[in-house]
Amino acid sequence: MLETPALPRKATLSPPLDTRHQVETPEGIDLPLRPAGLVVRVLAFSIDLALRGLILGLLFIVLSFLGKLGAGLGSILLFVVSWWYMVLFEVLNQGRSPGKQWMGLRVVQDDGTPVGWSASLLRNLLRFVDMLPFGYALGAISCLQHPTFKRLGDLAAGTLVIYREQPLKRPALPDVEPRRPVVTLTLAEQRAILGFAERQGDLSAARADELAAIVAQPLQLHAPKAVAELGGIARGLMGPA
Repeated sequence: MLETPALPRKATLSPPLDTRHQVETPEGIDLPLRPAGLVVRVLAFSIDLALRGLILGLLFIVLSFLGKLGAGLGSILLFVVSWWYMVLFEVLNQGRSPGKQWMGLRVVQDDGTPVGWSASLLRNLLRFVDMLPFGYALGAISCLQHPTFKRLGDLAAGTLVIYREQPLKRPALPDVEPRRPVVTLTLAEQRAILGFAERQGDLSAARADELAAIVAQPLQLHAPKAVAELGGIARGLMGPA
């Protein structure tokens, strides 16, 4: 039987592909951010563009009954909605326009702090440069070439579009009495027990018994009751709800 030769100790493997961007806070804490790519940003912008068109369309219908006054007010509203829609939402809604919020995105400064008025205004004013020569060509090229997917407006304003981190949820564990393990558990063993308990509800009874027997063997647990005992240990590891 052929065996795969082991890698020499000094051999190094290339790091895995990772789109996280590390930012160090003034307190010396590494803050991982997930920059958003071109496709999801295009989708968010399309949603905002459709909403702006809908808002302007409804306003113009109402203003059309006011004659020349309505035409003047319509010009002002067109300017306000076109230039300040994104800025107001980004600054007043934690960097989230409706399109970004729908796609789970937000705009922040390069250091991870909330985006300010001047940065938001600058990045949105420079959209006209990103649109050159047509169809956001310059912005798309810049986004694809930059390691954190920045368009020209983001480069000038020092901003970053990232995925909004979702709040962590307490995993659903079996409803059993918590118990302590009879042996000291390593970190890998604790993770294995918690992983099994979290997935137990999605497994058939036979598959749950099979996996529980594998996990329980080095932990000196009784095989017939391994599923319930592992659930109890998981409950104990998670602590009180």
